[in-house]
Amino acid sequence: MNPQTPTLALTGLTLRVRDLERQLAFYRDLLGLEITHSEGNRTILSPAGRKFALTLVHEPSAPLRPQPTLGLYHFALLLPERKALARVFRRLLEARYPNFQGASDHGVSEALYLADPEGNGLELYRDRPRGQWPFQGSKLAMVTKRLDLEDLLAEAPPGAQPQAVPIGDRPHGTPLDPETTLGHIHLHVADLDEAEHFFRQFGMEVTQGDYPGARFLAADGYHHHVGINLWARGRTAPAESTGLLEYTLWLEPAKKERLSSLTLTDPNGARVRVG
Repeated sequence: MNPQTPTLALTGLTLRVRDLERQLAFYRDLLGLEITHSEGNRTILSPAGRKFALTLVHEPSAPLRPQPTLGLYHFALLLPERKALARVFRRLLEARYPNFQGASDHGVSEALYLADPEGNGLELYRDRPRGQWPFQGSKLAMVTKRLDLEDLLAEAPPGAQPQAVPIGDRPHGTPLDPETTLGHIHLHVADLDEAEHFFRQFGMEVTQGDYPGARFLAADGYHHHVGINLWARGRTAPAESTGLLEYTLWLEPAKKERLSSLTLTDPNGARVRVG
């Protein structure tokens, strides 16, 4: 399928948060998203290119979601090129951001893993060209190898960061690359077959199913739009906890017409809105 004519994209994600200012200090001031709308307890952020929206719903009394529990494992922001990934990595290092969790070379991509201040998993990654993706026969063969962080950082030498941009009377961090998209989400689920069945209705297929306790699904020949895993071992979070509330999929009209509803509920109880 031609990757230039996508049939599916992730365009939005909503998190319930307990400490809004702390989360904004991360997503806006450090990561570099812009606030595009704020009303009541909802704050919406996006990169300048408006490829996706991150909505924070402020509930100060919400208990923090324990990790790991069913729900979000991480959501992943796809940077448009290696240099852009290196720049945001350099920025986080220079700010001494404490919640890094690892870095991997997956063959199809280079990825950095961290958590936001309330423990929500976040992946920052860049894709390799599709012609370089590893296959075994006709099957995609994603791997997990050590990422050479020094080589990555060489793409963004110290002092090479663009200057911060003031917005109004409030200083703002260096903007995230405007072409950044919401590349994929990865979920802890209770049953792989049930979750696979749910995501297949959007036209996704399993792209890799031999990773221990996990499967990866995608449309359009991508490596994965959704990852699902059993690593939470069925543990559930308290009701009304912080974390994932909703995500949004854009589907081509032919796929939308086959759905029974444009608002669904995934196997973990999160809303899925189809646009």
